[in-house]
Amino acid sequence: MSQFAGVGASLPKSKVFVEGRYRKLSRDLPQTVFFCPDCKGHPRRRRGCVRCEGFGKLTRDSVQELVGWVLGAAFKTRKNKFHGAGREDVNVRMLGEGRPFVVEMLGPKCYDVDLAACEAEINRRNEGRLEVLGLHWTEKTRVAQLKEEKHAKEYRALVKASAPLDPARIAALVGPRRDIVQKTPERVAHRRADLDRERWIEIVKAELAPAAEDGASQIELVIRAQHGTYVKEAISGEGGMTRPSIAELAGAPCECAELDVLAILGTEGDERPSPRPAPAFGAFLDQ
Repeated sequence: MSQFAGVGASLPKSKVFVEGRYRKLSRDLPQTVFFCPDCKGHPRRRRGCVRCEGFGKLTRDSVQELVGWVLGAAFKTRKNKFHGAGREDVNVRMLGEGRPFVVEMLGPKCYDVDLAACEAEINRRNEGRLEVLGLHWTEKTRVAQLKEEKHAKEYRALVKASAPLDPARIAALVGPRRDIVQKTPERVAHRRADLDRERWIEIVKAELAPAAEDGASQIELVIRAQHGTYVKEAISGEGGMTRPSIAELAGAPCECAELDVLAILGTEGDERPSPRPAPAFGAFLDQ
């Protein structure tokens, strides 16, 4: 039963903040609505848009939509904003204990909401694609905290090589943190400044994996990386834009075939953040 049972009629229109964590189990799901870059999803412009064929989006749905549809029905509002503690690419899974997020429900007409029931319904509808954990009431200040906190992350990568690999060089990848320098990758150059970024990575596991379907050699890696590291480019090197890259250290051209986020780590990469207690009654109201 919601902590707001029986008082909904007396509360003013406001914003409601709900916090939780999500585990993304598929490789076709963006975190937020993926509007078409050409028509921007505009009702009139999308009609003749060649890129999205009039759909207005480049993916069928998103974490935001799958969570927001259920919460929106419960709070009786269609409007929401989704705030994640960082994000992963569309084709990257978010595993482990999940990624923290806050959903900001705008103009709710109902406050008597059972968040446990909402969580169960989201998971029932999206089995095998998305799982949410620990939905609870939170406050506006958590949005800024999620955006400002900088956590290292642990990844699992399946790496495909286009040349034979030396098992000794692969084993030697495992070791202490390495400092790398990354230029802004081409895939994000339209929204990121062209800078040289100093980051660290730490390879904690490196093993030869079964060959790919085309016979190419593969490596399975577990990598810890500083906040803001472009992991795919740290693997491939992107033509020398990341130095040193894992491909350079392995002695063969490499590309990331699959990537999973395994954990959101502490700021130094060696401990997980402790869970937060639920806020006091009324702390979620934007007054």
